Amino acid sequence: MKQLQGRDLLSIADLTSDELYYLLHLASEFKSGKLSIQCKKVLGLLFYKASTRTRVSFSVAMYQLGGQVMDLNPSVTQVVRGEPIQDTARVLDRYLDILAVRTFKQEDLETFAEYAQIPIINALSDLEHPCQILADFMTIEENFGQLKDITLTYLGDGNNVAHSLIIGGALVGMKIRIATPVGYEPLPSVVEKARKIGGDITITNNPLEAIQGSQVLYTDVWASMGQEDLANDRIPIFQPYQINNMALAVSDPQAIVLHCLPAHRGEEITEEVMECQQSKIWDQAENRMHAQKALLSSLLGLS
Repeated sequence: MKQLQGRDLLSIADLTSDELYYLLHLASEFKSGKLSIQCKKVLGLLFYKASTRTRVSFSVAMYQLGGQVMDLNPSVTQVVRGEPIQDTARVLDRYLDILAVRTFKQEDLETFAEYAQIPIINALSDLEHPCQILADFMTIEENFGQLKDITLTYLGDGNNVAHSLIIGGALVGMKIRIATPVGYEPLPSVVEKARKIGGDITITNNPLEAIQGSQVLYTDVWASMGQEDLANDRIPIFQPYQINNMALAVSDPQAIVLHCLPAHRGEEITEEVMECQQSKIWDQAENRMHAQKALLSSLLGLS
């Protein structure tokens, strides 16, 4: 699908439904070994936040595509000394073929995209985590053979992952239920955007109601990166939204459990559920690499 070549991915909403499904198909082709590509491209990783899965999956994906990776740690670049984003973007544009940025403000990603001609990928911002959702949907499709009309319930903080699930779910026809404590709901603007696409979105403060009959149970940490000082205060507020055996009991009998990781076992998810047969968390983590490979090869015009 050559129309993806040279584009940015700052939000899951940057994709059409057909393009999202194309990336999932491509990821499956890479995972099965049916597709192999060799290139001489260079991916830059500029991460202002800590990362395990995103950093490693992008790196391995690029290496397996035959390219190279430059890990541009902000602490050892001029970024740490206050070089403006627009200057950094224009210089990296002359050296790299593609750049993945993990940052706080969505506006910073938009500045990179404005001043660099190479594709810019949102490797996580406070607003969205589009690359995670590609792996999530790949995992769901592997287990149910489809995405349309699948009901996914997300329990916890209405954060960046919840935002991308809401929009991505609208693109593929999934039913998305978001259950959060009062005051922690996802941004109304994101929900409105998804509903304009045609999304079936439910926002509720009742976790038990949201879980009923759901085929996918999904959670994330209760305090995102940069909010660690709030973690202890949030535990009693979020406790009713934990994924545990009781939650599994009222969901669909064939339900699967997902978590974008890292997990705080005993908080948002119990040890038993993390390790149970219905947990597809490790498949989900592996699929980050395959989804990243599909995304990189598409934006670089290799597939």
